[in-house]
Amino acid sequence: MASTEIIDHSALVRLVENGSVSGTIIVAKPGGWSVEIRQGSRKCALTAQRSGQVRLFKRLETLVTYLQGLGISQFNVDASGYDPLQLKTYARPDRSEALKQAHEAAAYEEWFKRQVQISIDDPRPSISDEDARRIFAAKRDALRQRGR
Repeated sequence: MASTEIIDHSALVRLVENGSVSGTIIVAKPGGWSVEIRQGSRKCALTAQRSGQVRLFKRLETLVTYLQGLGISQFNVDASGYDPLQLKTYARPDRSEALKQAHEAAAYEEWFKRQVQISIDDPRPSISDEDARRIFAAKRDALRQRGR
């Protein structure tokens, strides 16, 4: 039996475009599902582009959608290594904090917009910036003259 090589997404796309894929197997692994691509007697495992490690899909549905997007709609499934107790939920506390901050920022922005609109809608008479500057300049001058 041939040893397993590795292949990344872009190389897999080229193999599919060339019609070189002779078979696809979805394999259950601890923590998710991996993909093995057959090209004749050659067997390749799909790797993650950044890490170079075998790519694991947490959900089988996500992997099926990925393969269909590549044009691979027929494949075998090897579920012999499937253990539902080993599938862990993938937690990213950094994303949780980022989402919390995004929600807080959005809530603040809404509050701020409401405050601006309340100010714009205020029925009390207002004066222009130029008039306000002139009034306060006169008051400053009056205070300076008193201090002499």
